[in-house]
Amino acid sequence: MMRGTVQMDAVASPRKMLEMPQGEQAFAIVDLIYEAAFAAELWPEVLGAASAISRSASGAIFVFSDQSPVRAVTEAHVQPLLDEFMARDSWKFSESVQRMCSAQPASFVRVDDFMTREEIERDPVRESAAAFGIGSHVCTSVPMPGGELVLFVFQRWLKDGIYDQVAIDRLNELRPHLARAGVIAGRLGLERAKAAVSTLREIGLPAAVMSGSGRVLTANPLLEDMAHVFLPTAHGGIALADEPANALFQQAIAQTWDNRVVRSIPVPGTKGRPALVVHLLPLRRAAHDIFSGADIVVAATAVIAGATVPSPNILSGLFDLTPAEARLAVELASGRSVQEAAKEIGIAVKSARTYLERIFRKTGTSRQSQLVALLKSARAFP
Repeated sequence: MMRGTVQMDAVASPRKMLEMPQGEQAFAIVDLIYEAAFAAELWPEVLGAASAISRSASGAIFVFSDQSPVRAVTEAHVQPLLDEFMARDSWKFSESVQRMCSAQPASFVRVDDFMTREEIERDPVRESAAAFGIGSHVCTSVPMPGGELVLFVFQRWLKDGIYDQVAIDRLNELRPHLARAGVIAGRLGLERAKAAVSTLREIGLPAAVMSGSGRVLTANPLLEDMAHVFLPTAHGGIALADEPANALFQQAIAQTWDNRVVRSIPVPGTKGRPALVVHLLPLRRAAHDIFSGADIVVAATAVIAGATVPSPNILSGLFDLTPAEARLAVELASGRSVQEAAKEIGIAVKSARTYLERIFRKTGTSRQSQLVALLKSARAFP
């Protein structure tokens, strides 16, 4: 068993998962999520573990793209329902699917909250699910740099009623890790990566593989061409040219086994380069083997500079902000004071200041003016 990890055999059984202390549950599932990013056959296990802690009947991942058919993974006991969904292209006629693709929720939300009773009753996907014994759905989305959209969907048996906030909160704790793993899984087509070199090429993003000590083991040409962003350091390491971003970057490398550390790091744009977000994915179990014992994959995604304020969805996905933090950040970037922003989103000023401190920590900024400048450089993915 690797340093800082929990024995993963327990994850395979929902019953064993529920018997574990809550802290160990979280570490076990997060390890499995990062393993599944490169070993797609493990996604059903990830979904099963997340289902167990949220009292869900099942979970599924869908990748929507204009360039290819819908791809999906689910748990074995609901595979017939997914097969029907895929074979008939039912999603094209589903109000719930279209609504989630349009809304792109940045946290897990109850799908029914976005629909009328009449829309739910005539939705072919919901009709098939009800016949299978499934009722309440929750969903979140992760926009991909290449334009794909990944949806994570969890469902409850009709007999278990609607999702309570505790279950939704538990899924939202996993969301930043699901989002980072989803970036890779979406690019690799939910297929198992065959080797380190081919994986870095297929990702289509500037990327490198590193040891736990921060030494670069291999990098693809896209990252090698970014010498103005990634600087060589002693002993074969790399650093980010932007100092505040590099502080977060080095901390993420040093604390790669801490699931609470920030792993999506914003890099402000310059006159000749758009803003970037650098993601660090720890390699666990099978993924560790694929990359010949490496410990971290670093991947960079570019964002388009613009004068408009980004949406909470984009901020949440880029900077690991919670939905509440993202809403506050949008209000601040719109020119409101902390007091005005707190009133606008309906929270206490004291809470807003607490959120702002967390936002500063996650974005590597220390002043509101710095934060606003950074956020306005992160309008959308290219």
